[in-house]
Amino acid sequence: MDITTPLDGFASLSISLAVLLSVLVSLIGSSARRRSVLIGQARLRDLCELTGMTRRADIYEAFGPPGMDRVWRHLTLADIAQHRRPLGLLISDQRLDWACAAAAILSFFSDHALIEIALIAALSMQISAWVSAARLPS
Repeated sequence: MDITTPLDGFASLSISLAVLLSVLVSLIGSSARRRSVLIGQARLRDLCELTGMTRRADIYEAFGPPGMDRVWRHLTLADIAQHRRPLGLLISDQRLDWACAAAAILSFFSDHALIEIALIAALSMQISAWVSAARLPS
């Protein structure tokens, strides 16, 4: 008995490429945000994406007010990790991005139903992250 999967070759390839492109952009963006924290140039948008906080008041409550140039110079990645919310993990967690990339790459080599489910889950996580990131204050 042959198990048919809902994704044919073209659909699976398209979804895999879309997930890989999204992961690449997400990894570049989150690396840039981490770098800005490491060099002491963290801005509001950086903190919102790394923590998942959607309101300015929450950022000010957690980290205090920024300096005169609207930059938080005293923060470390450990400080940000203490205040991270689940939305921050969805938007900027590199482990999650690498897991999505792994599902996309595995789908190139196998059409097993579990891999296709993982591919659909990866696509859903990437879309959710982009939609959530669009809600953050700039």
